[in-house]
Amino acid sequence: MDTNTTSYTPLPGDPFLSGPPATPRRPLKGFAVIFASVIFLMSLVALIINQGPPQQDGHHHEKQSASTASSETASFSRLPRGIAQGVSAKSNPSFSDEASYNWTNAMLSWQRTAFHFQPERNWMNDPNGPMFYKGWYHLFYQYNPDSALWGNITWGHAVSTDLIHWLYLPLAMVPDRWFDANGVWTGSATILPDGQIVILYTGSTNESVQVQNLAYPANLSDPLLLDWVKYSGNPVLTPPAGIGSTDFRDPTTAWIGPDGLWRTTLGSKVNKTGISIVYTTANFIDYELLDGVLHAVPGTGMWECVDFYPVSINGSTGLETSVNGPGVKHVLKASLDDTKMDHYAIGTYFVENNTWIPDDPKMDVGIGLKCDYGRYYASKTFYDQNKERRILLGWINETDTDTDDLEKGWASLQTIPRTVLFDNATGTNLLQWPVEEIEDLRLNSTEFSDVLVEAGTVVPLDIGTATQLDIFVDFEIEVLETESVNGSVGCGDGATDRSTLGPFGILVIADETLSELTPVYFRVSNSTDGDITTHFCADETRSSKAPEVYKTVYGGQVPVLDGETYSARVLVDHSIVESFAQGGRTVIASRIYPTEAIYGAARLFLFNNATGVNVKATLKIWQLNSAFIHPFPLHQI
Repeated sequence: MDTNTTSYTPLPGDPFLSGPPATPRRPLKGFAVIFASVIFLMSLVALIINQGPPQQDGHHHEKQSASTASSETASFSRLPRGIAQGVSAKSNPSFSDEASYNWTNAMLSWQRTAFHFQPERNWMNDPNGPMFYKGWYHLFYQYNPDSALWGNITWGHAVSTDLIHWLYLPLAMVPDRWFDANGVWTGSATILPDGQIVILYTGSTNESVQVQNLAYPANLSDPLLLDWVKYSGNPVLTPPAGIGSTDFRDPTTAWIGPDGLWRTTLGSKVNKTGISIVYTTANFIDYELLDGVLHAVPGTGMWECVDFYPVSINGSTGLETSVNGPGVKHVLKASLDDTKMDHYAIGTYFVENNTWIPDDPKMDVGIGLKCDYGRYYASKTFYDQNKERRILLGWINETDTDTDDLEKGWASLQTIPRTVLFDNATGTNLLQWPVEEIEDLRLNSTEFSDVLVEAGTVVPLDIGTATQLDIFVDFEIEVLETESVNGSVGCGDGATDRSTLGPFGILVIADETLSELTPVYFRVSNSTDGDITTHFCADETRSSKAPEVYKTVYGGQVPVLDGETYSARVLVDHSIVESFAQGGRTVIASRIYPTEAIYGAARLFLFNNATGVNVKATLKIWQLNSAFIHPFPLHQI
């Protein structure tokens, strides 16, 4: 089946509403709307003036090594793809126009993953409109059907019964109207109480203005949702007064308030202040812009791919998006265009005035916790009513060159879907964990108990093939009587930066001589006032001999409570490594491009580069099968 052809065709009329179709028009016209926009802008400016600069928490901002940081800024000769079109960077700024290495076909074939979602070919970025409908999980995604580079953005479409074994479907929507002529960009799906489905998505118009558009299924009885109708009166929202024409994008899943009106929020900015603005609607066609903002954080720049959802502070299940009240917190997440990182904060949503306040202002959106401390962006959650859980998906971009991507014929992946819960043990974090369905891929397992890893040593683990793994590891430390070595703070300059209490962890995708390796590790620091902090890190700097591949050290602080061991789960899938510390309090996605540690040459090791502790490790490791992602056999329907 050719999934590069779309099943979308213009349909007469708009059966979305009961009664006659709405007359095509340009929304947000007329005195009332102009007046509301002016009031919004005045209140927004007043709000921003009254806000001080954000408080920075040094524990949550890792210092890159000087060599990495300088090369990142000095070597880029041109803007990344996408910026000129009014969106965030959609390519790694190239160190070179050439291939990053003399890749062989075998090397490039090995990079393709076995159980992470990626299209058959070409470019992919943000996950869009995920939902569960009539027995199928649906994933839409930003896709270029013509190239492995960003451009000509359409909505790709895939379905699965278990979030792991995906089936490709024909394209859902293509840029074929004036209101999305330059791209069918990111959007979200909302399932209404009567079973209707609405999608709000950002379109880049023929004049490159960002507008919001409405689409809905042509046939709700079709569980595959193959055909989609774009509302004839699109766009339903255009940038309000005071908002730039390219600073208005990515509507969220809608939630309903006590007044019976639906609400959606979008990301934007005013100068360097990132903001999320809220609209209400009764029918998803006519909208009112609410005064003020849902939230704003000075100094964080453009917010895109905003997500907003409730979590239960004492429950073990997810919450439907409209839930609010006692025992509920709300998560506000934004993808920061300036840093290309996804940040979140936990707080309280006051529906009476449509504002959200973080629990800890020092940990506000963009200055505190990150959804993922690695190569990760544009994440999106949805409520899975099938299993009463909230599921998170995110985009893992490439860090090689455009030439590499064209040579291999594809670019980017989605993370393994993760469940999201409030961490009631800390009261400050979310817990992200791979969906339980990943366990269906498990084959044989190997266990190791109390493996002693002395200070300054590496211990090989004989597990056979080491390219598709699900690793659980717990570390306990034994403090030695040695002279204290302070070392660097946080993740330091990588796994070779030694201190008294770390680093220690595992080496994944490593060759036998350790000429290529990717350490995933804990680094424990003892402050002058006696406080112990722990960072969870991934060091890509020696993951590949390819000189032009971008490689860095990722990581963030992770709470380790009294009585807890240092525990991690690591999913290895060829060129993707997803690492979860302390039940998912801190998560890191790594993108690696080894040249020698591939196929049967890939190995797994324990290591301890601390100077003052021995560690004991207990592990259980599963080999994982492939998900065998392939086209849906539509001819059999």
